[in-house]
Amino acid sequence: MSKWLDNAIFYEIYPQSFNDTNGDGIGDIKGIIEKLDYIRELGCNAIWLNPCFASPFGDAGYDVSDYYSVAPRYGTNEDLKLLFEETHRRNMHIILDLVPGHTSTEHKWFKESMRAEKNKYTDRYVWTDSIWEEPQGMSCLRGISDRDGSCAVNFFSHQPALNYGFYKPEPDKKWQQSMDDEGPRATLCEMKNIMRFWLGMGCDGFRVDMAGSLVKHDEDGKGTIKLWQNVREFLDREFPDAAMVSEWGEPDKALQGGFHMDFLLHFGPSHYNDLFRCAEPYFSSRGKGDISEFVKKYKENYEKSQGKGLICIPSGNHDMDRLARHIHDDELKIAFAFLLSMPGAPFIYYGDEIGMNYVENLVSVEGGYGRTGSRSPMQWDSSTNAGFSSASSEKLYIPLDKRPNRPTVSAQADDKSSLYNEIKHLIAVRQSHNALKSKGKIEFIYAEKDSYPFAYIRSMENEKILVVINPSGKAASFEFSCTLRECIYSFGTEISADNGKITAAPQSAGFYKIR
Repeated sequence: MSKWLDNAIFYEIYPQSFNDTNGDGIGDIKGIIEKLDYIRELGCNAIWLNPCFASPFGDAGYDVSDYYSVAPRYGTNEDLKLLFEETHRRNMHIILDLVPGHTSTEHKWFKESMRAEKNKYTDRYVWTDSIWEEPQGMSCLRGISDRDGSCAVNFFSHQPALNYGFYKPEPDKKWQQSMDDEGPRATLCEMKNIMRFWLGMGCDGFRVDMAGSLVKHDEDGKGTIKLWQNVREFLDREFPDAAMVSEWGEPDKALQGGFHMDFLLHFGPSHYNDLFRCAEPYFSSRGKGDISEFVKKYKENYEKSQGKGLICIPSGNHDMDRLARHIHDDELKIAFAFLLSMPGAPFIYYGDEIGMNYVENLVSVEGGYGRTGSRSPMQWDSSTNAGFSSASSEKLYIPLDKRPNRPTVSAQADDKSSLYNEIKHLIAVRQSHNALKSKGKIEFIYAEKDSYPFAYIRSMENEKILVVINPSGKAASFEFSCTLRECIYSFGTEISADNGKITAAPQSAGFYKIR
């Protein structure tokens, strides 16, 4: 396994919106290289780069038209190779975003698959045998070519589904190929070639988009697990240090498939949104939230994954509201005390470290729709376009947050009490204690329904650290007997431990070594 993941803290970069060096209003790879020292100084030692491959950008690059070429608006393959080298020169790592489930309709594979004559790409996608039949349970494209059939799509109508086979093909539907048929095997072989190409170029692994969705009609994910185990065998042979992080939302299945870590998704059963993005978030000072269902599901996943703890809880990402849309000021600092003290690798979405706002009421850009407000340009300083670009404002990829008090890196770096500096301090604390890193064990001490505070113990070898977090605006207590040896981190008033009771002051967080 990639040992560097044991203490990895990821910074997610949405390349379109991070740093523009050529004045076209769109971020680029040279802009990322220019800011590597900033990322390292924050304390992050790993990068997740959102899709940067050639694309018509109907879905912000998640509709790939050429997996082997960097999109010209970001630069060249040589630029990306240089980014890998410069990242490694700083003792950091970088993973690319791999989208294996679908391509763009502009991809040459798809154009060839539309032909009526059989060819090597005929079975690269999921096609029915008749224009009148649609794939059950899936949307489709039809009437777009001379080929008699309908093509399944994964989400947007311009994202045709690649064919990895059906777990249990229905006998009367000949177009439902098995995982072992020639078409699905060719698709998987090509995806390995793509991984081989970029790993050979110097990338350190992949975050895999919707990793659990590849095999169709897949009972309990068994077929998809088998597929990824096949990939894992290939990587172990050729690239044993390659890191694999899944967007699956079911850690037990992802880890069985050979992934090192799995993301908790903002949809589905994780209750992740109970923490930050609902009518009454747990991390709001109003103190009306509930963390119990989140903890219940987390414990279930933790046990299923055999206590490996490699469950990623991101601050946010390009698909969800900014943290600062729902919680603010000290609430954000306390939220990061939680995010940076849990098992698994933390992921910080660009700009969340300064509390960037969700920009309301934007017209959709490149398939963003309601997500567009979370993808606005990074705010570096108080200069033109917040230091993101020298382009005129109307050329910017997405409009900037126009609020006069919008946060910037330069202002927060100079303010010792800023969110930026609090996160920087929290990362340093995490990296100084093995119990707080990715593989440290967790035991939940207090996470009762509709109650505060929230408490757990992180441990590794001889180190045990009690974490107590109280986002609410009122003091809160719970019964627990322990001896507090040393406070290694505190926000707000320190907790007290008397007569078998722990009391946390309003809006406080603390990490304590205990016996």
